[in-house]
Amino acid sequence: MPPIAVIDFETTGISPGQGARATEVAIVLLENGQVVDRFQSLMKTGAWIPPFITQLTGITNAMVAAAPAAAGVMQDAARFVGDAPMVAHNAAFDSKFWQAELALAGLPAPQPFACTVLLSRRLYPQAPSHKLGTLVDYHGLPRTGQAHRALADAEMAAALLARMQHDLRTRWGVPEPGHALLMALQRCARPAVGKLLAQHGAGG
Repeated sequence: MPPIAVIDFETTGISPGQGARATEVAIVLLENGQVVDRFQSLMKTGAWIPPFITQLTGITNAMVAAAPAAAGVMQDAARFVGDAPMVAHNAAFDSKFWQAELALAGLPAPQPFACTVLLSRRLYPQAPSHKLGTLVDYHGLPRTGQAHRALADAEMAAALLARMQHDLRTRWGVPEPGHALLMALQRCARPAVGKLLAQHGAGG
């Protein structure tokens, strides 16, 4: 299967529409369930980081002041991703920042996004919650690095995605659980998940 780019942003706030900017980006390339490459950088936008965000992420105004300019980081990130489709945990959040920061750098953002929160709700409705840390613990996956830093969160989201692809193969008999199937699955109403996966399964 072609690689999938799993991304995580740390930011100054909730939405680029409200003026929030990215402070850090990390992308993990996942191929056949294995991490094959990583990209991570702090980024300088000139936006102020509120103290509660610094408490959450450990990223300070001094750290981003010394970081490379956001436009250059996003050019490198876009080159790194290439035409790989993308996944994020809560993709509604990360896809907005991907599009907004690339637009500010004068670059297109054509990549489709699948969301491990939506996928988890369909595949693991019994999970205690669909927060990233909870799901990592629920599946017994390793916790990497410091939560709320971009690379640690991207690595955990990639491990969760690899587990989902493994379960789609072994539990549902889907031989090639690629990005297009993930997109269809996250749009599928929960009662219809079994039928959708049966169509893509070994007999489908």
